[in-house]
Amino acid sequence: MESILTKKSHKFLETYLNNPAPTGYEWESQKIWMNYLKPYVDEFITDAYGTAVGVINPKADYKVVIEAHSDEISWYVNYISEKGLISVIRNGGSDHIIAPSKWVNIHTKKGLVKGVFGWPAIHTRLQGKEETPKIENITIDVGASTKEEVEKLGIHVGCVITYPDTFQVLNKNKFVCRALDNRIGGFMIAEVARLLKENKVELPFGLYITNSVQEEIGLRGAEMITQRLKPNVAIVTDVCHDTSTPMIDPKKQGDNTLGKGPVISYAPAVQQKLRDRIIETAEVKKIPFQRLASSRSTGTDTDAFAYSNGGVPSALISLPLKYMHTTVEMVHQEDVENVITLIYETIQNIKKGEDFSYFV
Repeated sequence: MESILTKKSHKFLETYLNNPAPTGYEWESQKIWMNYLKPYVDEFITDAYGTAVGVINPKADYKVVIEAHSDEISWYVNYISEKGLISVIRNGGSDHIIAPSKWVNIHTKKGLVKGVFGWPAIHTRLQGKEETPKIENITIDVGASTKEEVEKLGIHVGCVITYPDTFQVLNKNKFVCRALDNRIGGFMIAEVARLLKENKVELPFGLYITNSVQEEIGLRGAEMITQRLKPNVAIVTDVCHDTSTPMIDPKKQGDNTLGKGPVISYAPAVQQKLRDRIIETAEVKKIPFQRLASSRSTGTDTDAFAYSNGGVPSALISLPLKYMHTTVEMVHQEDVENVITLIYETIQNIKKGEDFSYFV
């Protein structure tokens, strides 16, 4: 199958992923995203917290949203000891287990300061009584020996901390990076806009390509922007777990695997008629897909859109991903392309003014 991604697409993806966008500090990454999207939309909407929306047909009354979130998990400086060691708290769902021996970037007004999450050598730990990494015992070492030395570097309580790991391609078709959750989603919806423009597709409604902030701490950006946009329909894309890896039980987490296609969700927030339209589109266009059931919330921006403005028909198309909330998150290029294609084809299968209510 010929790839739908261009050299420009790949370059954008790498640049976009490598740029940090911790929750609450997404704006520089959003500027990269908007610059790429600019040739393919008519105008932009932004809000005070950094959510960015590219709009096609802004004067249309009927509004369809395709959405992803732009923020990545990170840490905050929470305490600086007299010996110059830094204790942290989470900004989003950062994993304390993977922290030891990782390099970090501490963001200060003086620029980036490098540091490492240190950990006691194996020789010094008591066999059978080893401490495991916990939020209470992991610390960052910036090479300073006093609190004053740390503060002279520009580091203070509240400085945000990210990992420097950059984009790689593994075995030709696996994309690996930190923060694929969910800047890969922002990439995919931007590619939908590109395909619409390049293929000269005329939509009978307004399309709002929405890259929300602050999903990782409770869907906050989506909560804000949906009230402003007041969409008629929302299709959200995020990542979900590849459950084929060790120590994950597919009976509990669902049975989804890299390379088998987009994952279409079943959940109370997912409107059935809209989901059926997505499935019909996948079947007609022969796009492979998988299914996932969520017993309560989806845990994604789908919930924020669905329960806003008196109820917005919303659906979720996920990208299977390995090793979520680590610095080596992994997705399959074919799945990425199939998510793009499924969204692209589905929005062309929505009619102007269509009412997805069960009572029409």
